[in-house]
Parts: sequence; structure tokens; C-alpha cells
Amino acid sequence: MGLPGHRRTSSHKRRRASHFALKGQNISLEKQGEQTHLSHRAAPGASSYRGHAIHIKGKEHKLEKLLKKSKKSPA
Repeated sequence: MGLPGHRRTSSHKRRRASHFALKGQNISLEKQGEQTHLSHRAAPGASSYRGHAIHIKGKEHKLEKLLKKSKKSPA
């Protein structure tokens, strides 16, 4: 069975906690849409990222649902 360790001093605790500070987020600017987004992530509503097409799960279904809803309303 282990023995109790040494007391952790307040300075040691503070030194360890100095690494807990939050860092700012890296925000990138999209070249085509000039929309800001987090780096290494696609901009909201984008259809491609770095030249590659993005597959959004259920996108077609959502579009169909929206079209049906717009056709029903007599506005």
C-alpha cells in the first residue's frame, strides 16, 4: 500500500495551474465567400472545403422539406 505523498505547496499548485489558461481561437477568412470560420473547419453553409466537396448528412431531405413547406403556404 502506498504512503501519503508530500504536501503540495501553494506555489507548486499555482505553477501547475498556470497552464490552465484559455487560449484564443484561430479564426480564418474564407477566400471565396469572405466568411469567417474556425481554422481547419469548413465555414457554415459551405459546400466545399479546400477544393473538396463536403457531404452534409440529410441536406437533400431538409431542402425537400423546405420546398414542400413553401409550396403549402399561400403567401
